[in-house]
Amino acid sequence: MLEEELLYVLALQRAKGIGDINAKKLISYCGSAKNVLKEKRKNLEKINGIGSFTIQNLFDPACLIEAEKELKYIQSNTIEALYFEDVNYPSKLKHCIDGPILLFKEGNFNLENKPLISIVGTRNITSYGRDFCEKFISDLKEYNPIIVSGFAYGVDICAHKAAIKNNLTTVGVLAHGFEEIYPKSHKKYITEVHKNGGFFTDFWHNDVPQRENFLKRNRIVAGISEATIIIESADKGGSLVTADIANSYSRDVFAVPGRVTDNFSKGCNDLIKRNKAAILTSATDLVEMLNWNLVKSEPKVIQKQLFVELNEDEQLIYDFLVDEGKQLLDIISLTCQLPIHITTTILFNLEMKGVVKPLPGKQFEAI
Repeated sequence: MLEEELLYVLALQRAKGIGDINAKKLISYCGSAKNVLKEKRKNLEKINGIGSFTIQNLFDPACLIEAEKELKYIQSNTIEALYFEDVNYPSKLKHCIDGPILLFKEGNFNLENKPLISIVGTRNITSYGRDFCEKFISDLKEYNPIIVSGFAYGVDICAHKAAIKNNLTTVGVLAHGFEEIYPKSHKKYITEVHKNGGFFTDFWHNDVPQRENFLKRNRIVAGISEATIIIESADKGGSLVTADIANSYSRDVFAVPGRVTDNFSKGCNDLIKRNKAAILTSATDLVEMLNWNLVKSEPKVIQKQLFVELNEDEQLIYDFLVDEGKQLLDIISLTCQLPIHITTTILFNLEMKGVVKPLPGKQFEAI
């Protein structure tokens, strides 16, 4: 992204009362963040779902002044600003309606073409949860997944440390800016995380940790991954919010069961009971459910052996599913630039040919 456009995106992100969903609406209507801030107020008020109240602070000159300061920080501290329309923006998060318009990245790591899971849970992790977390990640080592968590107490930091111990990439999603660390006792882990991955946040460098920030952070934890694992949780807590968000994104959610008398298994047991999460008792459960044990090139080999012939559009959709894994019908249609009714017909034909299978929630994946 050009420096000038980044400046206007930062100003739009900072405008009070806008938020990511409305910011995307404004950018879609005007073509760019710069055009949004140059557009006449009366034209913006006509956009569906916007109105005068939403944009009352949009043209506050303080937003551009603060954006200039943040831009200087980004440029002088090797921070990467990922714009939601750019190719380097996390692909799965791009499909989340409330994903941040700007995501700040610190560290040298790449999310693409790797299995990626989020692991969350209680701050008050028990020995049961710790032992499961460490063994679970150790058993996944051969699949080389990226481990995402929130860098908080309990399950979060246990997951990061286990990933580092097994030489896996780990990413911490922060609920504050890069100049703040919460909890402060985790400063000692920053260097190790950078050696094995890095951090994401959608907060500016000097934004302090506030209660509402942690709930906002959870949408990134849930949206960036193909699956979210809840290791331990009481009957209320942030990890259950993360599970709800992941379900709203049609992502896989797994929960580790525990004894019915254990307080920090109540949340997990309830998720399983209400079919909000699949039961997870070992790494094998996850591998089988997510088909990690299938080499990506296998479907094409099978196709060749069985002499399955695909036309151009069928091959387009099939290749997309092989590369991206399970996807929603709407995403397949949008990415492959085919109308929904045609996409539905093609997917049915691919199912009949035995190379694609339908999944719950209007999802499909290559076999």
